[in-house]
Amino acid sequence: MSAAHFDDVTDTYEAMVDWPRRLAAAETLLRDEFDQNGVSRVIDVACGTGHHAAMFHGWGLEVEAADISPNMIESAREQFGALAGLTWSVRSFEEPIPTKTPFDAVVCLGNSLALAGDRAVVQRAVQSMVDALRPGGLLVLHVLNAWRLADGPILWQKCLRLSMPQGETLITKGVQRVGNQACGHLIAAPLDAPDQYRYNWFPFLSFDEQELGDFVRSAGATDIRTFGSHKRAPYERESSVDLILVARKDE
Repeated sequence: MSAAHFDDVTDTYEAMVDWPRRLAAAETLLRDEFDQNGVSRVIDVACGTGHHAAMFHGWGLEVEAADISPNMIESAREQFGALAGLTWSVRSFEEPIPTKTPFDAVVCLGNSLALAGDRAVVQRAVQSMVDALRPGGLLVLHVLNAWRLADGPILWQKCLRLSMPQGETLITKGVQRVGNQACGHLIAAPLDAPDQYRYNWFPFLSFDEQELGDFVRSAGATDIRTFGSHKRAPYERESSVDLILVARKDE
């Protein structure tokens, strides 16, 4: 996936997500894990428009956040600023994470890892994340569990009327799995000119706990735990909405 794919939907993505609800859902698990592992310095890989990174900074942590999309990073800077202890970078999965000072935690959230393009890129990205950690450092990965989706039909998840820079807009979002590949569908239609709608689709990879765990183990992390939700529900391949993996770099 190129930066242009994400640049094109930055405004739609930002308006569509219920950020207070999403952050509240993730906060307890992430804060507990950070506290238990003595995290004071964290990097948010593929940070999107920066909401999780800003939340971490609000906890008093030193945060670096990076994304492939210049538009996403610019949106993050406009909303949250470039404050002491909060830095923004444009960087893809294919670029190594600078590790002059190792991080206490690396997170990659919101299905971002599944958008890496192919499994070889994912494996290299996971290796780079683990390499960026101090010994015993924390890794948190969060992807959509596409295996719960029926093979073939689109599951339409949202239909929202939102105020956008181009005016009142109807946005429809769906996800679909075909075999071990999946994709997201996003349609944005201005209400005063519905024939000028924009359609974007985003292919992403389907992982289960075994495959994602294998990538993490081969990168040098152990103590792997997986959950099917931020409430630490057990991961069930056929029914869990999420796949959340928590691990630690080998000492």
